[in-house]
Amino acid sequence: MTTATFRFSPAILTRLGEELNQSPDQSILELVKNSYDANANLCTIKITNTTTIGGEISIVDDGDGMDANAIKNGWLILGKSSKESDVPTRLGRRPAGSKGLGRLAALRMGKEVTLSAVQRGNSRRIHHLTIDWSKFDSANVVEDVELQISTMKNVELGQGVTIVLKDLRAAVRPDEVKRLARSLLLLTDPFGDKANGFQVNLIAPEFKEVEALLSKKYFDQADYHLYAKIDANGSGSARILDWQGKVLAKADHAELRRKKQAERYKAPQSVFDLWAFLLGGTEFSARRVTKTEITDWLTTFGGVHVYQDEIRVAPYGNQGNDWLEMNLARVKSPEERPGTHNSIGRITVPGSGKYSLKQKTDRTGFIENDTFGELKEFAQDALNWMARWRLEKAELRRRNEKEAAPKAAVIQKDKVDAAIALAEPKVRKIIESAFSGYQKTRDKETDALKKEIQLYRTLSTAGITAATFSHEAHGNPLKTIDLSVTALSQRIPKIVKVKTDQAKLLAPVESIKSASSSLATLGTATLSLVRASKRRMARVSIHETIDHITKLMEPFMLGRDSKIEHHLCKGDPYLRTSEAAIESVFANLINNSLAAFERAATANRFITITTSVKDEVIEIVFADTGPGIADLKLSEIWLPGATTNPDGTGLGLTIVRDTVKDMGGKIDAVSNGPLGGAEFTILLPILGS
Repeated sequence: MTTATFRFSPAILTRLGEELNQSPDQSILELVKNSYDANANLCTIKITNTTTIGGEISIVDDGDGMDANAIKNGWLILGKSSKESDVPTRLGRRPAGSKGLGRLAALRMGKEVTLSAVQRGNSRRIHHLTIDWSKFDSANVVEDVELQISTMKNVELGQGVTIVLKDLRAAVRPDEVKRLARSLLLLTDPFGDKANGFQVNLIAPEFKEVEALLSKKYFDQADYHLYAKIDANGSGSARILDWQGKVLAKADHAELRRKKQAERYKAPQSVFDLWAFLLGGTEFSARRVTKTEITDWLTTFGGVHVYQDEIRVAPYGNQGNDWLEMNLARVKSPEERPGTHNSIGRITVPGSGKYSLKQKTDRTGFIENDTFGELKEFAQDALNWMARWRLEKAELRRRNEKEAAPKAAVIQKDKVDAAIALAEPKVRKIIESAFSGYQKTRDKETDALKKEIQLYRTLSTAGITAATFSHEAHGNPLKTIDLSVTALSQRIPKIVKVKTDQAKLLAPVESIKSASSSLATLGTATLSLVRASKRRMARVSIHETIDHITKLMEPFMLGRDSKIEHHLCKGDPYLRTSEAAIESVFANLINNSLAAFERAATANRFITITTSVKDEVIEIVFADTGPGIADLKLSEIWLPGATTNPDGTGLGLTIVRDTVKDMGGKIDAVSNGPLGGAEFTILLPILGS
């Protein structure tokens, strides 16, 4: 019998070194984490002549150090690490590493590495080790290279480890040094409320610049502080505080979880802090800091960072790393959502427990399993809740301002009239004439603005309509399709003589023709909605407009096996409005119904529009057989950006509400009407019928 063991080619050192972690800042960071795990209070990194190949980097700490046996049976064994244990260190720290491989990436940065170690409690002995990587490059297997650990008398006091990376294989650029400085400063949670006794000092000009920026700590200048957490039972909660620490809003688990209210988060017991800043000019007028100071600070440290057992886990929160997709969500509602450029945050999680997160071997974050997904969902739920709250406040503010403006105008007019009345009769007539001309000019300006608003709403409606159906026309030249369909319809009967065979071939041709007609209607519908003549204020027949928009949307309805049925009252009610305004209301409501049908795979797709008139008011009831309103509160469906459709804009119902209000009416909704789906009731004052 022949015995054997695994042996490794020196190429494995490259695979686990340079190729495992190619970022210089992250490689050095791994050695700093070793110092943290060794209970060091101070770790100093010195960078010398690294702008060219052949420079040197030293890492010196005052930790517990090692003796020769610890170096041989611990430090030199790759893949084996005491940090895999959940047992805290002597100072109560949770080990920061996981696989014992992280240091190799840093050690391979230089062509030669020297290690000097003095063990705590035995400062009279110092242990040295030199690794010349060129010897491995010429060896057949790793085991062929013997490493010598020498022990001698220590003439200096102190303890700890010194590692020197000599003759660097590549230059370290200034931007990489700056990135290293940022990583070192963020390593052990610099948010101001923890003191783990670990200090890092980087001897490099770039470090001083970044360190000075971080030391300012502008957390108390944030306009909003979101504080959310998951407790030991998986229940979430959140609250929002202003920059003075006053609680503005609170949310329980059901409010956060929304779609899965009954489900607990299957995630670690976590805390999520986010400081959001309003970067408009007026917000800083009464502050002790400038907008530029905040912007520079957030540019360097902004984003949501993750800390596991008080140690930061990269790449979350790195510059350009938007792991919570904050900027994508911000596109829908830029006014009320924080992004990576105007907020800074952290999520703290324990390193052990029922739902502990494990880091990847290559040190590029956590393994993105279901547990990680739940943590991410919790953070996004908290951000969404804060966005909804802020949006509601903004809408209330705008509504109050809109309602207050006419009242203020009346008061000011009364003051002007009173002032004119005090003038002499001759002067009074001149002033009254001038003011009357001014009022007419202002009225014209107001009318122009109203038309402009309606244009934008109409364009939004057209965009929503196009976005809803444009995928049907993607890559299909309609003219070519129509010509080809016509040619096939003419040629098939000539080529195929058997009637039954003709029918089999012509049936799909007719289907293509029908689909092409549906796509062609897309352009017609879009142009119809934005036609200038429809934006003019006039005496508009509601029933005629309903009939027109229904016919316009008919191809889309047929393509989705959907039907619209009218139950219109007798007479012909009229409104003083624009045709575009009424069309935008019904186009958006129909779009919403069709999207709901598709999303819920509704079998019986049916829409009804019912009208009735009483006391010069027309009541319009729009109902469908869809799934109804399930994942949003009724008060939230009108908010811009609020939508349950992943491909939607969340603007449709906002346009509907604002348009109805501008026409002097009001609209209400119920989640599930008699048909099963959502039901909207619109009340509008009419001119007559």
